Amino acid sequence: MHMSTRMRPTDGSAETPGQDLDGASVAQGALVSGQEPARPAVTLPELARPAVAAARRWVVKLGTGVLTEADGQLARHRLRHHLGALATLWHRGHQVVLVSSGAVGLGRHLLGLEPKALDVQLRQSCAAIGQTKLMSFYEQELSRHGVVCGQVLLNQGDFDDRQRCLGLRQALQAMLANGVIPILNENDAVAAERLAQGVVERLIFSDNDRLAALVANELSCDLLLLLTDVDGVFDRDPRRHAEASLLSRVDDLAELGEISAEPGTRGGRGGMGSKVAAAAVARAGGCQAVIANGHHRAVVQRVGAGEEVGTWLPAGQALSSRCRWIAFATAPRGVLHLDQGAVEALCLRHASLLPVGVVRVEGHFQRGDVVVMLGPSGETVGRGLALYDAETMRGLCGARLFNDRLSAEQKGPNALLRRTHVVLETKREGARSNTETPESYPESSSSLDPGTAQEAIP
Repeated sequence: MHMSTRMRPTDGSAETPGQDLDGASVAQGALVSGQEPARPAVTLPELARPAVAAARRWVVKLGTGVLTEADGQLARHRLRHHLGALATLWHRGHQVVLVSSGAVGLGRHLLGLEPKALDVQLRQSCAAIGQTKLMSFYEQELSRHGVVCGQVLLNQGDFDDRQRCLGLRQALQAMLANGVIPILNENDAVAAERLAQGVVERLIFSDNDRLAALVANELSCDLLLLLTDVDGVFDRDPRRHAEASLLSRVDDLAELGEISAEPGTRGGRGGMGSKVAAAAVARAGGCQAVIANGHHRAVVQRVGAGEEVGTWLPAGQALSSRCRWIAFATAPRGVLHLDQGAVEALCLRHASLLPVGVVRVEGHFQRGDVVVMLGPSGETVGRGLALYDAETMRGLCGARLFNDRLSAEQKGPNALLRRTHVVLETKREGARSNTETPESYPESSSSLDPGTAQEAIP
């Protein structure tokens, strides 16, 4: 919307007869007649991204390529500028969470190690040394702006365990409510390289891009800002294609094709594919994302002003908190192999999962654990909360009636997975709540359509 306003002197001086505020001449006849001369309207520019400008709770992730120089040293001047910008947001009433990479790289530089692959023990040592240096710098710089910060180091289990995940959310909310900027990083000093649960091995997060997105989800943030050492998302890899164009806005992540295959940025683990995937996780929580170049001096200010900088990925329809946890923040403990009838019942008729459609059960899990569902061809159908343990489910495979195979002590819900706690996999954009009516869903049944009653993973 364009707005017009009149400009008047703000220094208490009188207006000079015959000259407007912008120096334009005024017809003397208007002054003689005693009428106020007409003044040209001043048109304020329309915000390119008003939703971004309206964001009040931010998660900002600084990548290794932003935190450090090419020689591995801390980019102090650049960081001072960014921290000053975040402090300005804080003073304006915004809530800010900072996710910081760079500990391992900085520790490696301080130890004088070559930039090559490190074994686990050496990586942990570098992380401990670098994190101490980073936090000292953050605390010193933010305190100059009157801002208090606090360190929170996280690992896979802080999200995987539902109670710990809820506790993390409460702790971060308390910090924000008390005017503290939490500074988060993966606890590389003690982190295992992968989290193995039964028959399924899956990292909940393998880099700080996804960690930042998970935190944005847990805190119901308005904006995830991923600062990296490139300008944003391009339609193709700019390192290989000189004609590559920067994408200002991305609504359908499926159109980005094979961008997830791009390698990581300098010194970091997450490439552009990692950042796009993190944005998808954030969008599933109703949080918009911006991927921008942290080497540009005023990038935080420009993003906050709603300017067209970097790549903007608008928020999607939010899944419920529990369904976000099922979809992204925990490692499944088992696998349910389904027949085609069960897949269609889940995806087209928004039904709960009954034992008649389960062909095989893998893994060792308990009631309340998350399991993944696979279709006849091995494709991922989705995830859900198990209503029975693994052994009981094995005994129920293919059964049409629960009473035929359950003892009196085992009897419980008449489904293996309840539809309200099922999240479907989809390669298309968008997610629909299980409260929507079937008439609003697409008719196509190809690939696991997100138009189902269950909530869908974008």
